[in-house]
Amino acid sequence: MHKYLFTNTTNHYRLTTALVFIFSFFILSTCRADPPKFADLPPVEKLPEIKELPDPFLFSDGSRVTNKADWDRRRQQIKEIIQYYEYGHIPPPPGNVTPQVLSLEFIFHKTAVKKHVLLTMGPDNNIKANLGIIKPAGSGPFPIILRNDIKIFQFPIAEELVRRGYILADYNRLDLDPDENKIVGPAQAAYPAYDWATLAVWAWGGMRAIDYLMTQDFVDKEKIVFTGHSRGGKTALLAGALDERIALTVPNGSGCGGAGCYRLEGKKCETLDAITKPTRFCYWFQPRLRTFAGFENRLPFDQHFLKALVAPRGLLTTDALGDLWANPLGTQQTYRAALPVFEFLGAPGKIGLHFREGKHDQTVDDFRALADFADLVFFGKKTSREFRKLPFPDAPLPYSWSPPKK
Repeated sequence: MHKYLFTNTTNHYRLTTALVFIFSFFILSTCRADPPKFADLPPVEKLPEIKELPDPFLFSDGSRVTNKADWDRRRQQIKEIIQYYEYGHIPPPPGNVTPQVLSLEFIFHKTAVKKHVLLTMGPDNNIKANLGIIKPAGSGPFPIILRNDIKIFQFPIAEELVRRGYILADYNRLDLDPDENKIVGPAQAAYPAYDWATLAVWAWGGMRAIDYLMTQDFVDKEKIVFTGHSRGGKTALLAGALDERIALTVPNGSGCGGAGCYRLEGKKCETLDAITKPTRFCYWFQPRLRTFAGFENRLPFDQHFLKALVAPRGLLTTDALGDLWANPLGTQQTYRAALPVFEFLGAPGKIGLHFREGKHDQTVDDFRALADFADLVFFGKKTSREFRKLPFPDAPLPYSWSPPKK
């Protein structure tokens, strides 16, 4: 009998110890995330040369996409490729984006409400970002145009866009990471295990603004536009490629590292080598991208891959013909190489490009083109604008591959 009691007591002790261990492990694992695991992809010297724009339908093992399920898998592979080689990996949503309304007022003869919101988020709530919102009067829901900039309330034709029925929102990307080399901003400090560079930080910040906007009843969650100019355009394209809540992505004047092209360079355009120099903007990108300077043909992707990730959601690139540094020719050619993906997914009308005369800026005409394309994609409204007109129609097709047959 004593032996029986001892045995059961021992078993009970072992069971209790095991349960305590499991419970403790569960608590620790929910309070402290495991270190992220990233794929280990080949370095530049082990990659083959691809002189034309690479085939987005081609898996890394040499097989090809044949159906929608295949494309979903290939899309995940492309996301890993661009984060590994170009932008760095971004953390998951923090799940604790908290708003604080700092100011609220009526504007435009009381036809709109202007609100300044401070967003707090991340580990220990150490990340903060200022968000400006201009909302049409009424309960909505309204489509929304989100912009990243270095200040808030920076829309040049805000009243006109509000009259057209759009909410305007912009966040200060510098709150998340300063636009300086060798500076660890608050977002990178909060997530030191991630290898993300500044463009990825800014894009992640836009996704967190969307986290908040998705909780607001006045926002039409199916009609979110994300835009930005120059480095902000690069940010917008990356966010649109990674976040499927963005219904329309509109990078403006984004050029190298954005809607432009690494392999195909127009005259006087910015190159991969120029943009990643340590004296310029190397910190925008994951350091691995710099290893492809002079070896652009070994890149296993080009910027049409980012555009392909947006499909079948909306994508419009807005640019200026006189903005040679932003590579207008390359932007056209990546558009042409991304179009087959939109066609394959049944959304050929969801991708467009708009070129105007002029220089490097996001002008009134650019915003009007954005709104016209949004009206077309969201509401089927007709427009006199031609969003598929090639500015360089004589340029040869930049690829020889064919899309899969449906």
